[in-house]
Amino acid sequence: MSEHHPYFNDLIHSRRSVRKYDQHSEFDHDAVARSLELAVLSPNSSNMQLWEFHRVISDNERDQLANICMGQNAAKTANELVAFVITPYKWKSRAEMNAAQIRQAFDGREDATAKRALKYYEKLIPFVYRNDQLGLFGVGRKILSYCLGIKKPMVREVSKSDLRVCLHKSSSLAAMTFMMAMRAEGYDTCPMEGFDSKRAKKLLGLPKEAEITMIVSCGRRTEEGIYSERHRVPNQDIIISH
Repeated sequence: MSEHHPYFNDLIHSRRSVRKYDQHSEFDHDAVARSLELAVLSPNSSNMQLWEFHRVISDNERDQLANICMGQNAAKTANELVAFVITPYKWKSRAEMNAAQIRQAFDGREDATAKRALKYYEKLIPFVYRNDQLGLFGVGRKILSYCLGIKKPMVREVSKSDLRVCLHKSSSLAAMTFMMAMRAEGYDTCPMEGFDSKRAKKLLGLPKEAEITMIVSCGRRTEEGIYSERHRVPNQDIIISH
C-alpha cells in the first residue's frame, strides 16, 4: 500500500482552527480568490452547485460581521471573512445547465446511459428539488419512498428538510477545500457556526431562502491563536471495519 504524499500529510497536520490572527502580518487577498477558485471544484450533490461564497473584505463590513459572529476573536482579528451559503431556490437553472451539458456530452448517442443521464436532470431532479412552503411535496416523496423501499433499496432522505441537509453537506465540502487551499497558501482559517444568521443574511444581502452554512475567517496565526495541542477520540473507537 502506498503512503500518503508527504506534502499532503504535512498540510493536514498543520491545519488548525485558529482563534486569533496576527493583524500586523501582511495578507494577500488574492490567496483567498485562488482558494475559492479551487473550492468551486469541490464535489457536490448531483453537480447542482447550489452554493455561493461571499467575501467580506472591507474594514467596515468585516467589523460588522465580526460583531454578528458574537465578537469571536477568530472573526475580530481576521483579515477576511468568507460566508459559505446555500441557494436552494436556484435549482431549476442548475438542472437546466446540467441537462444541457449532458446533451452535449452524449451528442449523437441514443443508448441507455445517455437517456438515463438526461432523465435524471429533466425528471428526477425537478421531482426531488421542487418544494412548497409547507413541505407537503416532501411529505409525499417520503411516503412514496417508504412504499417503494418495502421491496427494494430506496433513497429515504427526500423531504424538504433532507434536501436542506444535502445542500449544507455540499457547501461544507467546498469550505473544507477552501481551508486546505488557504493552508497551502501559508494562511490559516477557522470555520464558525456561532453567528446571528438573521443579521448576517441582512448584512450580506441574502434572500430569505438562502442559508449560511458557516463563516470562515482567514489570516495568519498567532501563538495564542491555537489553544492547545490537537486531540482526537482514539481511532479504534471511530474507524470501524465491517
